[in-house]
Amino acid sequence: MIIPHHELAPDTLDNLIEAFVLREGTEYGEADVSLAEKVEQVKQQLKLGTALIVYSELHESVDIIPADQLQRFQQESQS
Repeated sequence: MIIPHHELAPDTLDNLIEAFVLREGTEYGEADVSLAEKVEQVKQQLKLGTALIVYSELHESVDIIPADQLQRFQQESQS
């Protein structure tokens, strides 16, 4: 199930994004990027629709994924 980011309380959204960023351990190249900058980048992706917040009833978990990853998964499950 997709959870619209704008329906989450601001603190909840920030905490979810921070947990995602810290878990992912994404490499940003030679320049250090602060946690606040990483969180803002993910917020922008959510606003643009290039990233989505999804809830898995099966795993009872919430995650942030690229939108195209969800589309691929849906296409594969329909095949």
